Amino acid sequence: MKLLLLSDIHGNVKEIEKLNDEFKSCDAVLFAGDFAECFKTKTSKPVLEELCRHHDNIFAVIGNCDDPDFSDELDNADINCEASLNFFEGLCICGSGGGTVFTGKTPNERTEEDIISDFDILKSETLSNLILISHNPPKDTCDSVNENLHAGSPAFTKLIEEVKPLLVVCGHIHEGKGTGKIGDTLVVNPGSFGENGTYAVAELLKKDGEYTIAACEMKRV
Repeated sequence: MKLLLLSDIHGNVKEIEKLNDEFKSCDAVLFAGDFAECFKTKTSKPVLEELCRHHDNIFAVIGNCDDPDFSDELDNADINCEASLNFFEGLCICGSGGGTVFTGKTPNERTEEDIISDFDILKSETLSNLILISHNPPKDTCDSVNENLHAGSPAFTKLIEEVKPLLVVCGHIHEGKGTGKIGDTLVVNPGSFGENGTYAVAELLKKDGEYTIAACEMKRV
């Protein structure tokens, strides 16, 4: 199975067309939020429509630049995985949107507790082949603003250590693009597609009902 990993399109609809070949070759798209250009929330809807035009299997959360009510549009498009369990070809996908409070100026800044509460549904379940999508990255992994500042969530790191997902897809911190590990969990921040044209493709192998990650490649259009 191939998964196209995207984040932070920020209203840049025209760039999406450049992923035509990737859309065709991938089984699903995982999008870690920020449909909208910063401070221009109305730019989110065209991005959503363009993504849905290109692929049928999309799992997404909203970002800190998206209006909180935009999650209703994701519901209407049947791609919202926030605070819910979503099953696809033996995978279980759960997500959380928004970013932790920082500037206080973007529309969807939330407390760390609120962000992590979206994953409360995991506490009552024993799940295999789990994938988490979060706009906000975990602390000290794919969250480096610069060499002296890591802006991720310590609580999210702790959660990952507890539930041990196969894969975590995050975004938000453009400078933190890349891959990392928390235990055996692969964490991927594909970077800002809208700003830098970066994304990632993960390949999964399935044996006896269990998935492993065979490869994950960072790419740029």
